[in-house]
Amino acid sequence: MKRTPVNPWNWSLKLGYNQAEIIEGGSRQLICAGQTAVDGDGNPQHLGDMRGQIALALDNLAAVLAGADMDLSNITRLGVYATDVDEALKNFDLFGMRFGPIQCAPPMTLLGVTRLAIPGLLFEIEATAVA
Repeated sequence: MKRTPVNPWNWSLKLGYNQAEIIEGGSRQLICAGQTAVDGDGNPQHLGDMRGQIALALDNLAAVLAGADMDLSNITRLGVYATDVDEALKNFDLFGMRFGPIQCAPPMTLLGVTRLAIPGLLFEIEATAVA
């Protein structure tokens, strides 16, 4: 798969994402449901802890990708939902720690929401991946 970033402006690069990407040569596409901070039985974890929830949601996303023989480098789009956008942004260094070393900056949208499906959850991330 060949990825070509499209960035008419550079400001989003400081936040860790491209404005768009041209994806060529991919043969499989994976659409991931929103991943949150739940354990293997679907029980919410890290209640009241945005950083802990972001970390676990990213771990859960990586597990879904691994189940499809993919990893974070295959992600071509992220949708992020947070009940407190400012608190989420304070912890976006976690994205840099995961995506920076693999030099992947998929286009991303961050939306503030009133609540998520399961009470107590603060953060949810969905992804599209291509291999």
